[in-house]
Amino acid sequence: MSECPHLAEMPRPEPAPRADTCPECLADGTHPVQLRLCLSCGHVGCCDSSVGRHATAHFDATGHPVMRTFEPGEAWRWCFVDGVIV
Repeated sequence: MSECPHLAEMPRPEPAPRADTCPECLADGTHPVQLRLCLSCGHVGCCDSSVGRHATAHFDATGHPVMRTFEPGEAWRWCFVDGVIV
């Protein structure tokens, strides 16, 4: 894992999840493959293996740079801007 300047800018503590699953997938009637949590605002979105790619769409719409996995037993984070695991 590497550090990026965006990680230091994330709120502490991290924001609470806004949902238990991807709300866009629920609205679309699709199934999220894996979930991601935006570390800027708490949005929960599905990964790029899902039909909607809603976590990436959230980054594209907001510019919020870092997310973490929202899957049980996993703890990695991803910076969309730098394209690295942080």
